[in-house]
Amino acid sequence: MIPVLFGEVLFDTYPDGNRVLGGAPFNVAWHLQAFGAGPLFVSRVGEDPNGDEVSSRMRSRGMRMDGLQRDPVHPTGEVTIRYHDGQPSFEILPNQAYDHIEAAALPSVEAGLLYHGSLAVRTARSADALQKLKAGGAPVFVDINLRAPWWNRDTALAMLADARWAKLNDEELAELAGPGEAVEASAEALRERLSLELLIVTLGAAGALAVTPDERFRVEPEPGVPVVDPVGAGDAFASIVLLGLIRQWPLRIAIERGQAFASRIVGQQGATVDDAAFYAPFREAWGVA
Repeated sequence: MIPVLFGEVLFDTYPDGNRVLGGAPFNVAWHLQAFGAGPLFVSRVGEDPNGDEVSSRMRSRGMRMDGLQRDPVHPTGEVTIRYHDGQPSFEILPNQAYDHIEAAALPSVEAGLLYHGSLAVRTARSADALQKLKAGGAPVFVDINLRAPWWNRDTALAMLADARWAKLNDEELAELAGPGEAVEASAEALRERLSLELLIVTLGAAGALAVTPDERFRVEPEPGVPVVDPVGAGDAFASIVLLGLIRQWPLRIAIERGQAFASRIVGQQGATVDDAAFYAPFREAWGVA
């Protein structure tokens, strides 16, 4: 099963000037590669030094390169991160290379599953490329990533309606399902409305909620987990849920492992990790060769 990840790749710039390679679909692809899942990442970067760095980093990890397009006009994506009361906010620039993913340049692939978010489809060109991938018929995992002003409710709900599995956080749930109800009730109602096989709601320090037609359960992080940077925790969680789908783990095990991995990611700055040793304890514990 080849997992195909579609969407943005960019550099997150922190208040201290540190730059970390990221973008939700890229983060998920990066982690899947580290766990031996052989993902195909589909995006677009500029013909600029940042684009060269993305390409170099992907090659160094042994990632497939046939999904990475180069753009002679538009720059590689960048995001400025700021913190307010410990929570990140994102200044996302318009007209980045990932806004111009070309359908005609997509590689030929029989996807086992297709993962995408909402940011990279803010433009018609990238949205058309995604539609071409979806036409292949692979089941879809949507990881909603609502970033003002680059989304609207109707479009987000339409994307979710095309999915088999979906993940969003508790704030996004309130935006899409409406405020007022408890998280469990809102999640149940949204899952049923959209006919999803699985809806995951991440709850920050409170863990995550999983809802299917047959069950509902929560997982919580271990107490005392140090948090350096919450950026990328949800992407880390999603990557392990996808790994569980690929390897056919029982759902509860996949969700518990996703929470455990996300709890490790928040202990360092940035959403991606270069050191292969970071992944080794998880690979050993989970029997992932």
